[in-house]
Amino acid sequence: MNFHLNTSEIFVPDSQPVDAALARTTHLCISAHQDDIEIMAAQPILECFQQKDKWFTGVVVTDGRGSPRNSLYETYTDDEMREVRFKEQRKAAIVGEYAAQIMLDYPSKIIKDAARPEPVEDLVALIRATKPQVIYTHNLADKHNTHVSVALRVVEALRKLDPVERPERLLGCEVWRALDWMVDSDKVQMDVSAHENLQFALLGVFDSQIVGGKRYDLASMGRRRANATYFESHGVDNTTGLSYAMDMSPLMNDASLNPASFANDLIQRFAQDVEDRVRRMS
Repeated sequence: MNFHLNTSEIFVPDSQPVDAALARTTHLCISAHQDDIEIMAAQPILECFQQKDKWFTGVVVTDGRGSPRNSLYETYTDDEMREVRFKEQRKAAIVGEYAAQIMLDYPSKIIKDAARPEPVEDLVALIRATKPQVIYTHNLADKHNTHVSVALRVVEALRKLDPVERPERLLGCEVWRALDWMVDSDKVQMDVSAHENLQFALLGVFDSQIVGGKRYDLASMGRRRANATYFESHGVDNTTGLSYAMDMSPLMNDASLNPASFANDLIQRFAQDVEDRVRRMS
């Protein structure tokens, strides 16, 4: 495939031809940064792991140059950090047996500029090449600007496709804000009880972030366990790990929907739920 940046990369862990590797994709995750995929999309990774008819492909949109660094990586330049984070993402793709791992290599400032067409055009080409059943990306209530920008670029790309080219679902997942606040009927529940060892391995390969001062591995696994326990107040746990997603499918199928209003509707349903409960108990 030809992307706008000649530094973009397609890595295929099992060395299949690129076209064939992309075409077998059933589950596609489009993230902002290296390690976001493994934090927010554990469920589709597990669903596809060692399955002959299901394949997971990851896309990282940004270059990773601006990541914070400490300890071993404290003196690394931005270019050196880019190389480290690309290497870590390739390791994760090998551990998770991804169909392919794509790095588009854009600076964050380009992703955050809605007037720049290049990332959207690259995403359109990727979605057409992979034809996934489901796309996972960041949720609109995430508090990281680049994450929300990626989600909006994904929606824009999907709207450029013919309806028959779009996936069945578009799900916005948890990274820099949990989705526990959503009312239960709005939550998409993703069971991540299986293969805790694999989940730890996927998170653990991102040494530059963990040693750099952020225990994303422990925090992510803890959030999954907390979601499972605190989902139901009057029943025993049905899972040992649970992730939540926001169903953003209406946004790709109805161009008249405003993403900000869509997110606000979810927030208002939560606010109404809180108000109603307090009134009932008063």
